[in-house]
Amino acid sequence: MIFDEKQIILKDGRTAILKTPCVEDAEKLLSYIRRSCGETEFLAKYPEEWDNVSVESEEKWINRCRNSENTLSISCYVGKEVVGNCEINFGSNIKTRHRANVAIAILKEYWNLGIGSAMFKELIAAAENRPIIEFMDLEVAEGNGRAKALYEKYGFETVGERPNAFKLKDGRYLKEYFMQRKIISR
Repeated sequence: MIFDEKQIILKDGRTAILKTPCVEDAEKLLSYIRRSCGETEFLAKYPEEWDNVSVESEEKWINRCRNSENTLSISCYVGKEVVGNCEINFGSNIKTRHRANVAIAILKEYWNLGIGSAMFKELIAAAENRPIIEFMDLEVAEGNGRAKALYEKYGFETVGERPNAFKLKDGRYLKEYFMQRKIISR
């Protein structure tokens, strides 16, 4: 799916662009996700787990997203830099097509500038524009209070948890909370 380019003004006055990434952005996206994974323990991978992902395979992933009827990827650009990305995947199986799963990550220096809110508004709008979607789902790691507050701001509620979902390099375990948002009836 393609998201039409949209300009947003950040809380610090800078301009950012939300858009579906292009294949030319593959190297920037890989750099962004490696950096993002190194800035927080709340993402599912460590930076080095991206080392075996080539620019060519990232280009293929971008093309799959762009050509998919069930996946929408939106990246946030400040200048020429990718500073965030979010994604919504619409269920396509009979038993799960009423749900959409969302994910988001933003570089630390761009936290608290309104990017997360802008992205979530677009993800919710995409879900609301698909009449079959009834629920939006996401997972959040224990201790990620900033993200949980953002999700709650947009109507997500904790519906369950998985103990010991993440095992960090230092041996600590983190729970994973499952959150869900009901799509307002049409």
